Amino acid sequence: MGNAVVHFEIAAAADGPLTAFYGELFGWDLQAAPGGGYTVIDTRGNADGINGGIGKIEAGPPFSTFYVETDDLQATLDRVNSLGGTTVLPPTDVGGGLTIARFADLDGLLIGLIQAPAGGDASVPSAGAGEPVTWFEIMGADAERTWEFYAAVFDWTVDTRFPGYATVETNAGRGIVGGLGGGTDARWAIVYARVTGIDEVLSRVEKLGGSPITDQAVPTLKAAARAQLYGVVDDPMKTAAFRDPAGTIFGLYDYGRS
Repeated sequence: MGNAVVHFEIAAAADGPLTAFYGELFGWDLQAAPGGGYTVIDTRGNADGINGGIGKIEAGPPFSTFYVETDDLQATLDRVNSLGGTTVLPPTDVGGGLTIARFADLDGLLIGLIQAPAGGDASVPSAGAGEPVTWFEIMGADAERTWEFYAAVFDWTVDTRFPGYATVETNAGRGIVGGLGGGTDARWAIVYARVTGIDEVLSRVEKLGGSPITDQAVPTLKAAARAQLYGVVDDPMKTAAFRDPAGTIFGLYDYGRS
């Protein structure tokens, strides 16, 4: 069984502007965790996708990432290191019964690990009008190298039929699925929110202090992959990414149909 992607996280020294930005942009419910320094995100996505959090960091650059569930944090880090990755945060108790770790992959992209809880994680998006987070994506320097690394670390099934971009099945039966790619200028490990009216959302991003990413290389690559793999003609789907007020990257996609 593969490892599930179950949580996303955004962190910066000034976390207040981020909670205001994401709450207004996506209609998410944000609640401060006991003790301060962390805001729990319920995307209100009607049980679709995953939830996340916004953290306050004392040092280091801001970051966004997602967390992959594992039964043994140290064993997973050992496997990462044996394949050329680097431990960034060793197994750490963050309170509330949660233990996490983080690593940098072959391109230095940050990925989180979270200890699998006994009996499974009951945290799912509640009912509401929020935008669900339903896709993860990793863009490295070399697609094939990225595919091989993550398939080996997490026992994911990677559909490599299209050069440059592959869909991923985590084989976990929970969490979200995603894509792995490479060969463009983009270097990121991010999640995507499903929205309606992507141009309107990007306009709100700018009004709230963020900035759309104008490079179309990744959306073009994904559109070509969908056309070849699934025979999509006149594809209505749009994808985009933006930088939030802290400079971290977040993705958007829009099916382009009602």
